[in-house]
Amino acid sequence: MGKNFRETLYDQMKDPEFRLEWEALEPERQIIRAIIEGRQLNDLTQQQLAAATGIAQADISRLENGTGNPSLRTLKRLAAGMGMRLKLEFIPNNGGQR
Repeated sequence: MGKNFRETLYDQMKDPEFRLEWEALEPERQIIRAIIEGRQLNDLTQQQLAAATGIAQADISRLENGTGNPSLRTLKRLAAGMGMRLKLEFIPNNGGQR
């Protein structure tokens, strides 16, 4: 039987180059999760969220599957359409090292 995603990811994380790239993409994964979870929490389809925000359903789909690159304005519109507000923060990296 083949490996599942977590097992495969665990193996790939042993490669330092892969690990750096995976960690660099974490903010994008957080945005994707936030959009999907916010929409599900509010029991909204992509079409309903599109109607509430004026953002095309195809664009919402692209954001959720990771092929879109939302602007801050778009993220604010999505949050408002889900009855939420956007919170963005900068956090220290490795104890504040640059």
